[in-house]
Amino acid sequence: MNIIISNSSGQPIYEQIVNQIKNMIISGELKEGDSLPSMRLLAKELRISVITTKRAYEELEREGFIVSVTGKGSFVAAKNVELIKEQQLREIEEYLQKVVEKSIACGISLDELIEMLTIFYKGE
Repeated sequence: MNIIISNSSGQPIYEQIVNQIKNMIISGELKEGDSLPSMRLLAKELRISVITTKRAYEELEREGFIVSVTGKGSFVAAKNVELIKEQQLREIEEYLQKVVEKSIACGISLDELIEMLTIFYKGE
């Protein structure tokens, strides 16, 4: 599993793991029924504490992204991907609303805002 941990990120490590696994599920890289590495194996691969991977897996399970079966491991849950995408879209809309409000308050035009968004989106 290709998870990248950033120590310079202000985001806790378990959240980085949760977000990356969620993205893999939403994008279809991980499909329903796919098994995840054991907590110990993932901790070893990422060189982090097992407690951190346990917390990430518990969060993913609580949110319905994975199911854990004692003695067998953790697997991608059967969940409506469209529902997940809809939740993500709502979050994006909330962020964009805040950006628009700040842009208006600072006198940034729509064209300038679109240009800024394009630069961020393309990673320039």
